[in-house]
Amino acid sequence: MISSVLVANRGEIAGRVFRTCRELGIRTVAVYSDADESALHARVADAAVRLPGAAPSETYLRGELIVKAALSAGADAVHPGYGFLSENAGFARAVLDAGLVWIGPPPEAIEAMASKTRAKELMGLASMADVKEGDLPVLVKAAAGGGGRGMRVVRRLADLEGELAAARAEALSAFGDGEVFIEPYVEGGRHVEVQILADTHGTVWPLGTRDCSLQRRHQKVIEEAPAPGLTSELTDSLYAMAVRAARAVDYVGAGTVEFLVADGKAHFLEMNTRLQVEHPVTESVFGIDLVALQIRVAEGAPLEKEPPGARGHAIEGRLYAEDPANGWTPQTGTLHRFTVPDVRLDTGYWDGDEIGVHYDPMLAKAVAYAPTRAEALRKLAGALERATIHGPITNRDLLVRSLRHPEFATARMDTGFYDRHLTELTAPVPDPYAHPSPTTALNGVAARPPLVALAAALADAHGRSRFGGWRNLPSQPQTKRYLMDGTEHEVHYRHGREGLTADGVRVLHTAADLVVLEVDGVRRTFEVARYGDAVYVNTTALTALPRFPDPSAQQEPGSLLAPMPGTVVRVAEGLAEGSPVRAGEPLIWLEAMKMEHKISAPASGTLSVLHASPGQQVEVGTLLAVVQDNEPPSP
Repeated sequence: MISSVLVANRGEIAGRVFRTCRELGIRTVAVYSDADESALHARVADAAVRLPGAAPSETYLRGELIVKAALSAGADAVHPGYGFLSENAGFARAVLDAGLVWIGPPPEAIEAMASKTRAKELMGLASMADVKEGDLPVLVKAAAGGGGRGMRVVRRLADLEGELAAARAEALSAFGDGEVFIEPYVEGGRHVEVQILADTHGTVWPLGTRDCSLQRRHQKVIEEAPAPGLTSELTDSLYAMAVRAARAVDYVGAGTVEFLVADGKAHFLEMNTRLQVEHPVTESVFGIDLVALQIRVAEGAPLEKEPPGARGHAIEGRLYAEDPANGWTPQTGTLHRFTVPDVRLDTGYWDGDEIGVHYDPMLAKAVAYAPTRAEALRKLAGALERATIHGPITNRDLLVRSLRHPEFATARMDTGFYDRHLTELTAPVPDPYAHPSPTTALNGVAARPPLVALAAALADAHGRSRFGGWRNLPSQPQTKRYLMDGTEHEVHYRHGREGLTADGVRVLHTAADLVVLEVDGVRRTFEVARYGDAVYVNTTALTALPRFPDPSAQQEPGSLLAPMPGTVVRVAEGLAEGSPVRAGEPLIWLEAMKMEHKISAPASGTLSVLHASPGQQVEVGTLLAVVQDNEPPSP
């Protein structure tokens, strides 16, 4: 029997495997890069081995280092998690050749299915060899790996070569394999998949369907089980194809067969020869632990002849450190506080951890289970709405609004959901504590600052009051300015003989971390936390602004700033100072968190400054280039 498992991965999946290992009495071994020295997965394992370096190509993609780590730490088995080397047949062979147990499918099965081009051939399909105008749109995909990396939709033939180059570079960085292929892009379909589990005795379980249609950049955001609205005939067909794919390669262990469902028909996409990010929703509805079953299968134990029955519904939301309203830009920084109540939370972060630039920006998976889909939706949306997330911008509000969107709530979604609805889903969130009556500004103009901004100002005033002379000027209004959802708000209050007051609001209690207000007989409690200029009031993030703006913070019009820390991987061919550019033309490509990000010209004009060069490391706000608008100002 297995006594010690090394997880050849990081983040939440490493922690999730460790949790099951502890329950089974199995010792755990982590590997960590220099960037992950203080990461949660390295802290909770029984032992941890350093992989020198930070980039995946130096660390988590170095199979020989991981095998060496397993042997030196006394592990007798390796679990690959997902991503990195999880679908690398050479790594699986190296593990087995070292005398270790491989908790995954046979290398031959990985070879047959891990390359999407070979998988299609096995299923009697073929990728496109020659793309013509009439074939558009098409999808460029990485042959290895998943998670949306190395994937591009091409709608113009002129863009094909550039997107092929970008997909190859991204796939090589993420998976160590730059092979890509082209297939037709089916619009308006749903992404549906079947979880399978197979043992070494010939038993294959189809463990239900999942719907993963809500995606950004072809990477899943919300997943659920079972996939709603499928006919029994279509479900049986999906099961049959999934089992057929598994038997075709003598599959062993957990895997997923993915399809695009459109017009009542299923189109085979690929087979992922590993555990999926979304496996918790299947665990919830079947009442099983897939990692425990993976381990038992690797030990040679047989599965029951029939899988357990499914019940209820489960929905998972992926919490990302990213800004959906700004091109899904990944975010970095300190995660000061992080809790999501009342649901299962698989995470790789604790309070105070740093979110860096080297890896995927997913913070956690929040999973809700309930007897019905509607109840599961309500439960997950409510838990995320009450979540405490103090740190970088996240997609939390997007998740909540997606779960409550009528199209999703009635299961009418498809993979184009965010293409259609992103603008409305990322509009500023209405103040949940709307101020019903105006306060009076110093110039006599009525203003309606959000109550969260007023609570922030009162908490700040309480913290400062014992040091100042506020009580000597009881009639003078005090002013604070906050930025919330891109809008500035000015708050006015007074500190008099009876304490802090604000027009139209009864102040019941103030402290540096807690404010209680009453408006029109309704009492509201606000928890306040501050980290420098960043202020969090309940679940709302604000930025405290200085009384007088800093003139040095102004940027030249047309400045292109790095939206995140990362590496300049390339600039547009022939681009130089003095080059003419068109509005929307891609100029510079940054790589951060295993994804490429295009920086485009904000307007047509002339490139007057170019500071970016391939290989350059940049921080947030670094000036990369300046585009001078050639249009004369309006008279």
